[in-house]
Amino acid sequence: MRSHRRKMIAPIVISVIVIVYYVVYFGFLIALLDGIWKYALGIFPLILSAVMAKVCIERIHEIKKGEEDDIGKY
Repeated sequence: MRSHRRKMIAPIVISVIVIVYYVVYFGFLIALLDGIWKYALGIFPLILSAVMAKVCIERIHEIKKGEEDDIGKY
């Protein structure tokens, strides 16, 4: 079980970094733009962050099941 926890660290850290990047990058764009673009660019990082979180959760479930090397299936 301890081995599984160590393998979960990388996906979680990468997911957090990418989500923070999306929020900060699009936050600056939203601050610079006016009108409809502000709302469009506000929704886009939310969607990307949700997808990234979903992928991270799926990867954690794979690691817990023991499928550490999922590329080996292909």
